[in-house]
Amino acid sequence: MTNNDFEKFLTIKKGLQPITIFGYLGAVRRFKAIVGSDNPTIQQAEDYIFSFYKSSYSYTYKMGTALAVETWMSFIGLPVKFGRQKKPRTIIKNILTEAEVTKLIFSCRNIRETAIISLLAYSGIRCKEICNLKIKDLDLGKNIVRVVEGKGFKDRLVYMSSECTRIILKYLSEYPRSEEDYLFTTLKENNKYGGQDLRKLLKNLGQRINTEKRIHPYLLRHTLATNMLNRGANLLTIKNQLGHAWIESTMVYIHSIGYGVKTDYDRFAPSYL
Repeated sequence: MTNNDFEKFLTIKKGLQPITIFGYLGAVRRFKAIVGSDNPTIQQAEDYIFSFYKSSYSYTYKMGTALAVETWMSFIGLPVKFGRQKKPRTIIKNILTEAEVTKLIFSCRNIRETAIISLLAYSGIRCKEICNLKIKDLDLGKNIVRVVEGKGFKDRLVYMSSECTRIILKYLSEYPRSEEDYLFTTLKENNKYGGQDLRKLLKNLGQRINTEKRIHPYLLRHTLATNMLNRGANLLTIKNQLGHAWIESTMVYIHSIGYGVKTDYDRFAPSYL
């Protein structure tokens, strides 16, 4: 059984997406290197996962590795099932304040940078989603962005502010594009804007505003949700904007900023004395 055979199995039989397949292949490669065999025994697989579960790796990394090893063992005819550790409660840290987002936007050196950061900050769309946006996906008259095949291959509509729309219109006046063109492309080769390009831009902006916080695409997504919650938005509105499949994913913002709930309590609590 070769890695190529396994990749075909993951693609055709399991129907996994390229990014998931890439992760599985890497996890299985590391697993086989540790046990020293392309055909490990069930005992070797269990010992490997046992030590892995005891490590300090993140929950997501542990579960991804366990799934990859399970799939490989099934592929070679030795199916095994590992238990799942309880997922720890996620606490989102280092959210930007509204003032810090404003500072970040004003640190942009041209309208192109301003449009990219403003759209991220106001819409909360994911890194891959903004890179995949085409001109035809924008309804600038209604301040709406249509995300096509976002996470889980789901389409959805998200909103942006009228100020963000104004910035994008100015950007398009300087960088004219047709309906089928990508909204953002690289400057030198005019290629599709990629995740690495976006992360590099945000890192540079973080250095310009001299912050100790790590500035990355998901930080602006978390920031939008948190600031909307602080302003009184309900969870369903935030859930739809972020494109969460489950309301539990949105609930993490309440757990992370308990003072928002305290504010609601103070507002609605009865007065007995």
